[in-house]
Amino acid sequence: MIWLWIAIGAGIGSALRYGVTTMGKAWWPGKPWATMLINISGAFAAGFFTNLAGLSPMAQTVLLTGLCGGFTTFSTFTVDMVIQLRNRQWSWAMLYEGGSVILGLTAVWLGLVVGA
Repeated sequence: MIWLWIAIGAGIGSALRYGVTTMGKAWWPGKPWATMLINISGAFAAGFFTNLAGLSPMAQTVLLTGLCGGFTTFSTFTVDMVIQLRNRQWSWAMLYEGGSVILGLTAVWLGLVVGA
């Protein structure tokens, strides 16, 4: 039964990711800021759900593996990096990579603190 709930969470996360990506392409054409926003907010949510008191192990699995797993996207992050590097946008690529990692780690930490 947990597989079904994980699939539902992943579907919701994927639909949310699609919505943010669509808006991001309109707001920031040619820049991967929507993916960065998705991954950082997903990192915050993962930290939050990890430390949120009262969540059952099943709810935590559904939220982390399903919702956050469906929402965040390492594969799109790496494709965006390759495109930036291929287009010789060195500064943007380094800002995107460094910002994603540093802000992602910070977001997880903040989520852990808020969820405690």
